[in-house]
Amino acid sequence: MGSKKIKVLVVDDSALMRRHLTTLFGEQEDMLTETAHNGKEAIAKLMEWEPDVITLDVNMPQMDGLQALALIMAARPTPVVMVSSITRVGAMATLEALALGAVDVVTKPEGTISLNIGSIRDELIVKTRAAASARLGKITQQPAVDAVPQRPRRLSPPTAAAPVDDGEISGMVLIGVSTGGPKTLELILPQLPADFPHPVVVVQHMPAGFTQSFAERMDRYCVLPVQEVHAAMPLRAGNIYIARGGADLQLSRRKSLVMATPRPADPAVLWHPSVSVMVRSAMDCLPASHLTGVMLTGMGYDGADEMTQLHQHGGRTIAESEETAIVFGMPMELARRGGASIVLPAHAIASQLIAWCQQGEKRHGAQEKCHAGY
Repeated sequence: MGSKKIKVLVVDDSALMRRHLTTLFGEQEDMLTETAHNGKEAIAKLMEWEPDVITLDVNMPQMDGLQALALIMAARPTPVVMVSSITRVGAMATLEALALGAVDVVTKPEGTISLNIGSIRDELIVKTRAAASARLGKITQQPAVDAVPQRPRRLSPPTAAAPVDDGEISGMVLIGVSTGGPKTLELILPQLPADFPHPVVVVQHMPAGFTQSFAERMDRYCVLPVQEVHAAMPLRAGNIYIARGGADLQLSRRKSLVMATPRPADPAVLWHPSVSVMVRSAMDCLPASHLTGVMLTGMGYDGADEMTQLHQHGGRTIAESEETAIVFGMPMELARRGGASIVLPAHAIASQLIAWCQQGEKRHGAQEKCHAGY
């Protein structure tokens, strides 16, 4: 085994949790582990041992995970996977950590850790390996959401007649994203204007219990209303919908409306919420030419085949470029399949969506909004 091993620093104040995590990582031939019991010790190990990736608890004595993360990013930027409780407070702190530069999150097992640690084993190993390949410079180069300079308020002049909201939609934007996604979405979604003419449906790979807080956070920063799809609901133009974590999102027709409905995670699919399920079901609701797919940073290939089909049938697709993708996996798979209409850095994607919408509105202006036969 001549390849370089991944050095994983486990930071947790629970001795039991540290032991379980080091055992999990120690079983992997390509990983080495070291531990720290609080943020202060983690900073010392960061400089001495120079880990490739860090798993970081949120609540710790002396220096908590958020304080430690800020120092890590300042001293030696290193990919961090937050290992967090699923409580509301834990979720909010974890989302703050993702905004500070952490690349992913894994929820601690509920109840007796020693009995349930196996439930997060595969997820933790996969996300830690993906994080080890993340390019942190791209995170720190992206502006924080508060620093987004100007958010376009409208596509059309204020004198233009407002469209009547009859519930029908003339198109849909479908976004798939995984590792490093929250910070990338914070760069793109706030730039969409108040009169954006389509619903935007986002599948961000994220555990259950975090997406509601993530939607609430995004709602504070976006001009468009943002909500989690926690129950069946009709899609409305000019709204952003975040798929519920730990489940899949099904889109379906109900008369003239397109409905978004959370459904139990499909065990045949590796990632949840599933980009594949979202895109496949969207193509059953609207013609491909009325759909726009966006594939952002993330490990794996979730949705790459379906977005390629979307492109082949007349839909437009964007793959985030290697220039800005924190993990150039999912967008690379889309581009490699020939499924990308265009490859763009994250900071250019909102402008492209706006331009396509303006072209589409002109093109479809004389056409009916949706095909009534669906």
